[in-house]
Amino acid sequence: MQELVFLKLGGSLITDKAQPYTPLLDVMDDLAIQIKTALQTNPELRLVIGHGAGSFGHVPASEYHTRNGLPPRPTQLAYRERDDTQDNYWMGFAEVWYQASTLNRFVMKALHKADVRVIALPPSASVIASSGQVFLWDTTPIRMALASGIVPVIFGDVVFDEVHGGTILSTEDLFGHLAKALHPDRILLAGLEAAVWEDFPARTKKIETITPESFEAISAGVGKSHGADVTGGMESKVRLMLDLAAENSALTVQIFSGTKPGNIVRALTGEVLGTLIKT
Repeated sequence: MQELVFLKLGGSLITDKAQPYTPLLDVMDDLAIQIKTALQTNPELRLVIGHGAGSFGHVPASEYHTRNGLPPRPTQLAYRERDDTQDNYWMGFAEVWYQASTLNRFVMKALHKADVRVIALPPSASVIASSGQVFLWDTTPIRMALASGIVPVIFGDVVFDEVHGGTILSTEDLFGHLAKALHPDRILLAGLEAAVWEDFPARTKKIETITPESFEAISAGVGKSHGADVTGGMESKVRLMLDLAAENSALTVQIFSGTKPGNIVRALTGEVLGTLIKT
């Protein structure tokens, strides 16, 4: 029986987020081999991979405030004129694109070495946002890749925004839109954390299951992110995934560690790891 799974490889998993522009190449190679193993184990598995920007995209994004969008235009400027502030924003926008796509190339190289049939579909080339949310996205290439037995790979990226000029969409933002279009059976978010913790950063109280009813009581302790992250930390991820689960009662989401050997294979082949999010 075919199953559609979205797998995110977190930026904290594939880069050293404390060291700018530092890919963890050995980790990527291991993750790619695990993905290949899972696909061989279950030939009916259909997979969409997304990955974070880690210490590549988040560093310039933080410097240039790219996610916030273009600063308001001074009223005295003519419509087609640009001031230095706007030029600085667009310079940062292009830099974030360059760094995010550089990291994507490392990920694609690891997957290619592992003989995973993949194609990168950069959001910057296909997504238009409006007020920081996906507005237009022709998902036909993703659907055709899946139908052809090719794994599409997307990633946190800059996109043009019809209201703010530009912004950044995280992998979770992108998965949120794709989930409504493609209706995955499961979403797997692999990062550094073994689970969602009720008392982050102490990490003594693991949360086994989160539902919309239970989350508000523990949300204050869930915490943010390890290292630089301009798209929000753990709390924002959980809230977004809860919204998706509320819209699709059959959907389950897992947040788990990708650092433990074999965890990616285990999760892809159906084992419940970390924290389960459901309705």
